[in-house]
Amino acid sequence: MRKTVQICEAISEWTGHIVMWFGLALVLLLTWEVFMRYVLQSPTIYSYEYSTMLGVAIGAGGMGFAHKYHGHVRVDVFWRLLSPRGRAISDTITGIIFFFPFILIVAITSSEWALQAFVEGEIMTKTYLYPPAWPIRTVMALAFFLFLPQGIAKLIRDLHLWIKKEEL
Repeated sequence: MRKTVQICEAISEWTGHIVMWFGLALVLLLTWEVFMRYVLQSPTIYSYEYSTMLGVAIGAGGMGFAHKYHGHVRVDVFWRLLSPRGRAISDTITGIIFFFPFILIVAITSSEWALQAFVEGEIMTKTYLYPPAWPIRTVMALAFFLFLPQGIAKLIRDLHLWIKKEEL
């Protein structure tokens, strides 16, 4: 069980470190756009689309990493009052009922959208750049599938604490 958790968490860690570089790319892109727009009076046509794509990649790609380090918002009115074992029980039940079905549905649906965008040659039409839509849709689908291993690691940790009454 420990090895499975380590592998799942390594995937989240690896993904998070790759997505971190997208943040740097986004900052550089927007800095370039500000320079072009306000200093040279010549705004680019590509910065809006690419900054949106990078933002989506950062948000979606960082989900597993954020989940590993408990970075997501939690409404914990009652949860925080529970013991560690009670929290594990609560997280196990809500994970099975809500997390896994939701993430699987979104991952499968986004995969279908990515495939459809590729097959139909869909383009993004917010600017005059008209980039293909399938790359960012594929990133979204991949991100949700990469979020699943961290959910599995959390479930294993919670089940271990629930059943064995000790942390994994």
